[in-house]
Amino acid sequence: MTRETLLPAMAAHVLEHGIAGVSLRPLAKAAGTSDRMLIYHFGNRQGAIDALLDYLAKLYETGLEAALPAKRARNRRETVRQILEVTAADELRPFMRLWWDVVAAAASGDETFRKSAASTMGLLLDWLEAHMPEDDPDPRGGARLLLTFIEGSQMLDAVGRADIAEAGLAALEG
Repeated sequence: MTRETLLPAMAAHVLEHGIAGVSLRPLAKAAGTSDRMLIYHFGNRQGAIDALLDYLAKLYETGLEAALPAKRARNRRETVRQILEVTAADELRPFMRLWWDVVAAAASGDETFRKSAASTMGLLLDWLEAHMPEDDPDPRGGARLLLTFIEGSQMLDAVGRADIAEAGLAALEG
């Protein structure tokens, strides 16, 4: 077994069961190995969580790439709308549930998840910056603005208030 063969099984487990309070034993069981082997391959729980969330972020990125139109959006509003539509699709819903587990654990002070979530946000920010409209006057600043808006919109949708996000997007348009 290698890290590369363990991560898909571990990812499937947390996409189905969540990651809140996860320990090495259930991850090892899902991967068909022992917690000692996970420690051998990842060093410790932090290393396993870091590698797992990095792996999941790349899967999420692949899902986004496959679902988004090949041509870049014309403007920031269209970029946001496309990403919100894609991330609300059934195929990416398990990733969104998992993301809110990670955010909740980080907000509760779990340093393992806080570090991993910060790294994941960096990956998403880099991805978004690379997918900004071609003629965007400030892709770096624009990506930060849009990531803030997208994350807020997804949170509002998760708590049943997508109407607020829609009104915010309409205001962004005007």
